[in-house]
Amino acid sequence: MRIKSFSRFVFVLVAAVLAFQPTLALASEASKLSDSAAVLREMMMIPEREIPPQLFRNAHGIAIIPGLIKAGFLVGARYGTGVLSVNRGGKWSNPVFVALGGGSFGLQIGAESTDIILVFKTARSVEAINRGKFTLGADISVAAGPVGRHAEAGTDIELKAEIYSYSRSRGVFGGIALEGAVLQIDYDANENLYGRKGLHPDDIIYGKVKAPSAAVQFRKTLQKYLRGRR
Repeated sequence: MRIKSFSRFVFVLVAAVLAFQPTLALASEASKLSDSAAVLREMMMIPEREIPPQLFRNAHGIAIIPGLIKAGFLVGARYGTGVLSVNRGGKWSNPVFVALGGGSFGLQIGAESTDIILVFKTARSVEAINRGKFTLGADISVAAGPVGRHAEAGTDIELKAEIYSYSRSRGVFGGIALEGAVLQIDYDANENLYGRKGLHPDDIIYGKVKAPSAAVQFRKTLQKYLRGRR
């Protein structure tokens, strides 16, 4: 009798956990959007370390990866998840969840968390994500991005690379080299946030699915900086 009661209890507990999973997943993705918006706000609050306004206004897309983990003991690795939004004629699209990962070799030990921002300078660089994934530096050229308003006068921000990368580690912002890292669509996270299976990135970018409030708020944050406001 006790065994039957215990089995029934376990069954109910498992069913409750499974039923609660979608809510937990949605909360996790909403938190990722909030963290991504915070990373952007903190970078843009420092004029000498911000993404040059002209570069931001002309960007075809922005990807933000809060808390990318770099760790290693002789062989290093890095991995993080975040969001990508596309500039559609002066209006930012709903965010698409992405993952950034890669490895490196060399004498190294320890772990570090780094916030990453990728600025897509060309339409081709944004369209490449429709393949599901691409390698930075191989499929699409990438370079550490210029920072601050002074960079606009002294740097050619039109021709050097298709994607500019920025990072913040221990509170310090700057450019970062990401050659060899792979950027890919996080299909599970997109399903969790938008509530539909089999979503193609274009379904989200072109507004074919309803955006939850967390996605709307993230888009508003991007829109504010597109207009040059802090």
